[in-house]
Amino acid sequence: MLILGGTSEARALAGSLPGFAVITSLAGRTSSPLLPAGEVRIGGFGGADGLAAFVQTQNIDVLVDATHPFAATISANAAQAATRTGVPLIVLRRPGWTEQPGDQWHRVRDLGEAAALLTSDRLGLSAVRPETKPRVFLTTGRQGIAAFAGVDAWFLARSVEPPEPPMPRDLEVLLDRGPFTLDGERRLLADHHIDVLVTKDSGGPDAKLAAARERGLPVVMVNRPPAAATAHTVTTVAEATECLTGLLR
Repeated sequence: MLILGGTSEARALAGSLPGFAVITSLAGRTSSPLLPAGEVRIGGFGGADGLAAFVQTQNIDVLVDATHPFAATISANAAQAATRTGVPLIVLRRPGWTEQPGDQWHRVRDLGEAAALLTSDRLGLSAVRPETKPRVFLTTGRQGIAAFAGVDAWFLARSVEPPEPPMPRDLEVLLDRGPFTLDGERRLLADHHIDVLVTKDSGGPDAKLAAARERGLPVVMVNRPPAAATAHTVTTVAEATECLTGLLR
């Protein structure tokens, strides 16, 4: 089995599958990734063609896409490779977040729309800080920071690895890896006087959303890219394990 990984769900799945020889593939975007059980390969495949060739040469029986919900390119390549090779594809994707009472979410299609929303003042940020720049907490990953390079605001960006230019002029980078606690997120928002949170609908632990809700902060929520319609999708490791056990039988 080949798992396209990089998520906590992928690591859990790789360690819970007796009966399968598991290869987990990581994109290689972080210098010190958390490694799963079993064989690990790091780096790209060379598009859908390269992935299909790997599936065939390595005699892969089942392909699992357990990548980040926003890893649209590799997910599309996985769907194409599965179609070309006839290998079953299972997508393991954690559910997205659901708006709760008290939330002030503003959903956008992509990071460009998120940046435009910050500059439009539809969030009312000028009323919060009429004489200074709004203070924005970015949790979009280091590759998403460039989209905000032209926004006149102060940014706190949290990522596992340092970002690369272009970047906003007023930027503080916090290098950290989750999961994060609610108390920790409360302190972070308070200590940095955050006015608005910008994040992706990644699902999973939502301490930062709960902390923003408590403080009455607006949240700019970037929607997920559409999933491949041809794949069998599950939302938990247990569901994936059950599905894969059925294939093994």
